[in-house]
Amino acid sequence: MIIRNFYDDKLAQASYLVGCAATGEAIVIDPLRDIQQYLDMAEAQNLRITAVTETHIHADYLSGSRELAAATGAQLFLSDEGDDLWKYAYANEPGITLVKDGHVIRVGNLTLKVMHTPGHTPEHISFLLTDHPMSNEPHSLFTGDFVFVGDVGRPDLLERAANFEGTMEAGARTLFRSLRKLDELADSLLIWPGHGAGSACGKALGGSPVTTLGYERRTNWGLLAKSEDSFVSEVLSGQPEPPFYFKEMKRLNKEGPRILGHLPHPEPVHTAVGKLIDVRSLAAIRRGRYEGSIAIPTGRYLTTWAGWLLDYDQPVTLIADSQEQANEAARDLATIGLDVVSGWVHPDDLSFEHFQPVHAAHLEDLSGAFVLDVRGVNERAEAHLPESVHIPLGYLTQRLDELPKDRRIIVHCASGGRTPTAYSILANAGFTDICELADGLTSVIEAKPELVSRG
Repeated sequence: MIIRNFYDDKLAQASYLVGCAATGEAIVIDPLRDIQQYLDMAEAQNLRITAVTETHIHADYLSGSRELAAATGAQLFLSDEGDDLWKYAYANEPGITLVKDGHVIRVGNLTLKVMHTPGHTPEHISFLLTDHPMSNEPHSLFTGDFVFVGDVGRPDLLERAANFEGTMEAGARTLFRSLRKLDELADSLLIWPGHGAGSACGKALGGSPVTTLGYERRTNWGLLAKSEDSFVSEVLSGQPEPPFYFKEMKRLNKEGPRILGHLPHPEPVHTAVGKLIDVRSLAAIRRGRYEGSIAIPTGRYLTTWAGWLLDYDQPVTLIADSQEQANEAARDLATIGLDVVSGWVHPDDLSFEHFQPVHAAHLEDLSGAFVLDVRGVNERAEAHLPESVHIPLGYLTQRLDELPKDRRIIVHCASGGRTPTAYSILANAGFTDICELADGLTSVIEAKPELVSRG
């Protein structure tokens, strides 16, 4: 048996290739649209991908299951659990098999038994893997967004992200009951989750790529919860804000993601079409902001903020320092279904303005300034500047009318990674006296801790 983990740091997302060395067959679980990584691994392991599946209709990225099945001719297995609202609209296409609780997917000498594990979503399934030449005892459980390292899937996304009112508490109670299905499984069972630390699909995900059921029974708050009511209260509190694009991902993944055939390769252009998105590094952006652009640097958080701030039907032109940088950004945007990149432009072709930094040592001297905190709700609850106004970055474009245009605005986040994005949004909206707090609230905590309120 061969198990290979693929982890995308930018999405905090895990997918898996499971192969039978004896027969050369393999299945891929929860693939991204960037399918070349699975094809390359299968070839390196002398495997052929004969099956593709996914744990549920994802909200945080665009599924690559349809893309990979089309490229390989593999059978695509999709959940047939949940009510009519959570059925795949393209399930009647050739090469698709619908599965329910108890169904067994065979991959050579391996079997993956389907477990219906609702709560995060109604149709969610997990896969119990057994390597029959070795043992009839299950070896691994691929849990998707059901169980994570140190956490469990959040049951509030259908209501908070997809606007299905009244589903949060019911989902939480369903999730508690789903966790009881693990009671009869052995402590030695390996748990392979669908996400790691940094994902918005939970609030306290661990960073380990794999765990055991026994370890989670001793350490995971969700499995330790003694009563259904206490579990419901805990799982619904303190969850991070779901990005706006989660609702669009649900729709696209349900209807069927468009098959690309290849990753996007934007061409260099001299005239921007649609929104201008600056994907250069933070350091490069701080040296010069380009008029009319939104700064969303390529890196771990490009998909998060692009999903919050960009429209799915409006073309974008990238500002990039190289073809490689443009390709990486376009690839990352495609993983959340933003197939709207019309090209990229080199910064030499544009005029720019400099950012204005304010350092923590001088912060108390800026009387009359309007301090804008663009961090998340949970970050704000831990520490904040007493006179600051809190608008999380993802909501800033909707709440610009709450900001003054006759005062200096000092914008800050935790350590400076989000402020160029906020700065560019404000500048594009006509605010003229803007500066960023260099290195964010972290710098204030270090240099002037007396200015910070805790809790």
